[in-house]
This record gives sequence, structure tokens and C-alpha cells, in this order.
Amino acid sequence: MVTIHINGAPHEAPEPNRNLLSFIRFEAGLTGSKYGCGEGLCGACTVLVDGQALRACMSTVGTVAGGHITTIEGLADGDDLHPVQQAFVDESAMQCGYCIPGFIMTSVALLNREHYPDRRQIREALSQNMCRCGTYQRILNAVESAASNMAGGAQ
Repeated sequence: MVTIHINGAPHEAPEPNRNLLSFIRFEAGLTGSKYGCGEGLCGACTVLVDGQALRACMSTVGTVAGGHITTIEGLADGDDLHPVQQAFVDESAMQCGYCIPGFIMTSVALLNREHYPDRRQIREALSQNMCRCGTYQRILNAVESAASNMAGGAQ
């Protein structure tokens, strides 16, 4: 039995070898992180563990024990969206929306470590995420906007 913390709440996991994404979706009831390819290639399952992006489909509960997991549901503060979430809304950076939680979580991880990323850095950080609808330009615009807003508009 291990304890993991998801969005600040402790969860007991009797099976440390259980797939993390499965645990998050079915035991914790948080369905924002999506099952895409199941091989860590598309990014739809991305969560943050201690602020770092992690593909939940490729991880087990035991590998994150002791860490603090943030899912897309844990970014907002009540009714106030996280600046990256708000930028995605403002820039209409989604079409079907299936991939967007992964793009947002990857973007938050990027902006946690790099406050003033240039377009090349954003593209590189997001290069392992896939959008089947092709909204890449709007996604890039949203991340640039979020970076500017989070930095107080001064870049």
C-alpha cells in the first residue's frame, strides 16, 4: 500500500504496480487526463509530478509515491482558471479538446522552469504532444500569451 497525493488530496493505493493513469481516472475519479496512445507518445495523459511533466500512461502508482501529482483539474483556483488554461480559452486553442489537457500540463511544466520561453523553446517542449485537429498555431499563441501574462506582460 502506498499513498499518493493528487491535487493536494491523499489517496491510498493498494497496488503500487498499477498504472498511474488508470488510478487517476478510475480510483480518484479525475477524468481530465486522457488515454491516447498508451505508449507515452501523444501526451494526452500528461500530469505534473512535483511540477515536472510526466506521461501517466507509462508510470505506475509506486513510482510517484511521495510525490505531489497535479492533474488538469488541480490547476484552477476555484472558478479562476490557471493562466495557461485561460490563455487556451482566449486563443481558441482547441477544437475537439481531447489533447488539450496534455498540452496545458506540458505548457505549465515549461513555464514553471522557463519564465520567458521563445517560440523555439515552446515548440521543443510541446513537440512530444499530438493534436489530431491541427491547432498547433493557436496552441503556440496560447503558450506565448500565458508566458507574457504570467510574467506581468514584460518579456
